[in-house]
Amino acid sequence: MSTEPETTGETGPGTPKTPEAQGTPTAGDAAGRALAGDGGTEHEDDGETGEPSQGRAGAPGVSEAGDAGSAEAEDAGSAEAEDAGSAEAEAGDAGSAEAEAGDAGGGSAETVSEAAAKPELSEAEAELAAQRVERERIERRKAEKKGPVESGAKLSGKAADLLAAVRAVEGGGKPPSTVFAEPARSTSERAPEPAPAAATVRPAPAPEPARPAPAPVAVGPSSRTVDDVRRVLVEGGAPEALARQAAVALGEGAGKALREDPWQLLRTPGVRPERADGFARALLGAGCGPDDERRGRAVTVWLLEQAALAGHTALELSALTAALARQGVPDPDAAVQSTLAGGEALLFQDALEEPGAPAAREEDGAEEEERPVRALVALERYALAEESLADGLARLINSPSQGAGEAWAAVVAGVSGGAAELARAVAGHGLVLHTGGEASRAEPAALLAAAHGAGLRALAVCHTPDGRERLASLPGTPGAGVGSVAGLLTGVEGPGRDADGALELDLLIVLDAPQLDVEGAAMLVESLPDGARLVLSGDPALLWSAGPGRVFADLLAARVCPQIASRTPDPGPIGELVSGIGIGELNQVEAPGKEVVIVPVRDAGEAVHRTVQLVADSVPRAFGVPAERTVVITPGHGGAAGTRALNSALKERLNPGPGRFGGFDPGDRVAYSPAPGRTLPGTVVKADAEGLHLSCAGTPVVVPRERVEGCVRHGWALTAHQAVGGRWPAAIVVLPGDAVQALSRPWVYTAFGRGERHLSVVHGAEQALPRAVTDIPAKPRTTRLGTLLRPQSQSG
Repeated sequence: MSTEPETTGETGPGTPKTPEAQGTPTAGDAAGRALAGDGGTEHEDDGETGEPSQGRAGAPGVSEAGDAGSAEAEDAGSAEAEDAGSAEAEAGDAGSAEAEAGDAGGGSAETVSEAAAKPELSEAEAELAAQRVERERIERRKAEKKGPVESGAKLSGKAADLLAAVRAVEGGGKPPSTVFAEPARSTSERAPEPAPAAATVRPAPAPEPARPAPAPVAVGPSSRTVDDVRRVLVEGGAPEALARQAAVALGEGAGKALREDPWQLLRTPGVRPERADGFARALLGAGCGPDDERRGRAVTVWLLEQAALAGHTALELSALTAALARQGVPDPDAAVQSTLAGGEALLFQDALEEPGAPAAREEDGAEEEERPVRALVALERYALAEESLADGLARLINSPSQGAGEAWAAVVAGVSGGAAELARAVAGHGLVLHTGGEASRAEPAALLAAAHGAGLRALAVCHTPDGRERLASLPGTPGAGVGSVAGLLTGVEGPGRDADGALELDLLIVLDAPQLDVEGAAMLVESLPDGARLVLSGDPALLWSAGPGRVFADLLAARVCPQIASRTPDPGPIGELVSGIGIGELNQVEAPGKEVVIVPVRDAGEAVHRTVQLVADSVPRAFGVPAERTVVITPGHGGAAGTRALNSALKERLNPGPGRFGGFDPGDRVAYSPAPGRTLPGTVVKADAEGLHLSCAGTPVVVPRERVEGCVRHGWALTAHQAVGGRWPAAIVVLPGDAVQALSRPWVYTAFGRGERHLSVVHGAEQALPRAVTDIPAKPRTTRLGTLLRPQSQSG
């Protein structure tokens, strides 16, 4: 491993040596950690004061983002549902749909144009509309399978009392007094569904051109609704700027809803309980109190949303009630009960596994001894998505494997090496997991080419335009068989759908599978026809999805299907370094061509200075990589060396200008977030009456002026979650001393692996870097998918 190239001036020592492991700390209660403000993998400090910024789950107040469609996808503290007695984390990119994109340009988006945007669907709105349609189809399908999700079966103790209380409230009666009185101990497991018949394989149709986006529908709330909300906000002393966001969150009639229940303001992205409390006091006067049932329900939903931002699909009941108490809710149990009765959340009891316990009970002759369980509360949308995903995966797993014998035999015969092992597994199973680094992408690419050659309808999808380009550039990859996850879900890319709404596919390969959140995975799986094969391929050491869930990790742990591990290592010094990090070792590697360089710095100011020097001068001279092909990665948006500070310095050096278009100038590099959890690198082209014109991976994009502030940032510097799924010829990773608490093994692994030819580490974290690699694994997430898949594992 080399020091900094001569062109940067002063050099320093190589990679810090790894100290002896001090033992991996106990993860503890994942839900409790989320509610304590420690639920993410990315840290953000706002400005030089070190105070948390005003993101969705940040400091008191409202988000800096002006639009609910903004999606900065960093885990860093997006959970942060506790604010009493714990450090407040930043609502960063972990699915936070509005994480402070207002700082993107340092100016007002109103200057983009005074003209109103055209009344058409934006890319984000088209995708969200398609997701809503797909969710409705999923719910109809579940209804056909004997009704909604069964929750509460075989309950006892606290959870059973709670369910009885909910039903009593729904019926207009008085809930029993025993609610929450005793600990719950019972089981609730799901039986596997019968295997569907295999689908007959048809020849692959001729490649179709990309279809246009779905026809526009009514976009957003009406101006009358926004005006009504604005009047109520002004009356309650809340910022008028929240009017459109509140109207979007609450829908038509939002003004009346806010007047009747002021705490509904908490549904607006970026608003925290203390802000909603002040708003409620202004509207209700003496009738406002902390024991108001409306406040308890709203805060309960808000806490569950904050946990979802940290990646949890559910929270343990005890953690939720403890967090409610910290938020000043006098009767947390009643608040949860009211939320469940209103149908906004669901209660589950999942049996805990006890190795050897079932056998012991049989030997003792016990009839049905109760097993320990955990009571979980989940927002309805995530609970239904996880149940739907589990049902769809069970359908694939149980599908017969004999429907396409001849075609799959031809596929297996057409590949060799690791791809042949993968093809054999796919030929006999409906679901296969494939793991490996960047070099292993050649194996699913070979499988895709062989499937096309055998006449099967096959498609491979990636999460980013860059990932799609890298896959399509591999030898033999059929260009017509490559798409994106977002394009497939919205219908812009991929095959058509049959009369039942299922994709006309025999094989779907999803690369970068760790980036799948539970809702996206559910929509993909439910869209596959019976008898189709699904391959989930990715690197399990990378950061998890920006949205809630840990689908790929849960499937790997459940062991319900074949798992094929690639033996193809990533080449070169960077590949060697990253491979070691993946197993918890920070090794010094030989880098004769200065592929890996360490740049030691004393403070954040020096880190910014050296980063600009590397991007603008050193890397282009020493390695021939232009500034526009170099990415800068830092732990968070805030702080003296966060993305804001770095982007400001890089713009001043590389593309100075007045920022007259909402803080942007033509030629600026930007990070555009069309939907929560998605970040597209792009370049500003111009601005006019339509909005801000961008070029993202060669595709023209127009961002309406009212959405610029909320979903466009400068993009020379990114966070690791924004960069995951993409690779650049050169990467510069900035590790300032004020962000060491954000470092973890997955973060370092992800950030260091973004460079193809060169990696510079601007290192001010001292021993925090090796400690993160050896001692800090991924932060836990509370999910139910593993429990729902357990019957499949037992039957296998």
